[in-house]
Amino acid sequence: VLLPVSNLCGKCRPRDTDLLQPSLNFLYWSLHQTTPCSQQRAVAVLLSNVSLLELLQKVLECTWLWSPPSEPAYLSSEDALLCSGWLLVASLLLYQHRYNTEVHQTLSLDLTEVLNAVIFRKKKPILLLVSIMQFLRAVLRQNFSSSLLVIVGQNTAQGATQPQPSSLQDAALHPLAMQQVFSLVVSLQNLLVHKDLLLSQAVVACLETLVEYLYVKNQDVALHVASQPWHRFLLFTLLNGSQKSFLQPEVLRLMALFLRYQSSNIISQKEISQILQEAAEANLAELPEATSRALHLFLCQV
Repeated sequence: VLLPVSNLCGKCRPRDTDLLQPSLNFLYWSLHQTTPCSQQRAVAVLLSNVSLLELLQKVLECTWLWSPPSEPAYLSSEDALLCSGWLLVASLLLYQHRYNTEVHQTLSLDLTEVLNAVIFRKKKPILLLVSIMQFLRAVLRQNFSSSLLVIVGQNTAQGATQPQPSSLQDAALHPLAMQQVFSLVVSLQNLLVHKDLLLSQAVVACLETLVEYLYVKNQDVALHVASQPWHRFLLFTLLNGSQKSFLQPEVLRLMALFLRYQSSNIISQKEISQILQEAAEANLAELPEATSRALHLFLCQV
């Protein structure tokens, strides 16, 4: 079934949302709900379909071409298609890297446009932001070096043969620039304040991956980003005042992140002791799975 569905997608236009959106969802589901052996074959089938990849290229580009709806929480059929497109491409990036699958057609994206979609948002619905962040995580984890994806930055878009970074830090972080990093971090912090569970999980995961990427590229920059004083205010904004307020997955994961990068100005011994006390008093068997995983991560860092 995978082959005819992918061929059907390749014959569609981005405006064929009623047909494309469930079809892309089926392809995404087929990649994830299968055995590793079948998954590898599925990735090979999709990456050998040039028409499908060309269609995905057009769909992703519609993210900054289509006008947003009047209500930011409203998920239009166009936005739903964009969500499916970003999630499918993120999965293809992940599995192409895992299985080293041959690529017959590359995708090309302007990094500035992708970052701006998160930084400036422009009434984008939460699910679309989550989908784009999932893509960002995939490219950050692969160090922007996937054979499936060509990243176009401002310099390359202007026809320069070699990037001309404005500073040594920009050179170390290429293709990211320091200004983009800080703008993205501030935007992610602002999104966390919304206290939407799905959005919070995506934002924290994106922050974790971003700081990991920065640490490999330039440890000083990573530690500087992780120790921004605003993070401490953000943590206490997330706390809801309940008795077990520290035992929230996003709070625990942020705490673990700051511990990992030694941000002693963000998390103190007092907060660590309070979390340990709350964990000791909690019924661990009744904790949600996401909380249990986050608590385990936090304890490992401690």
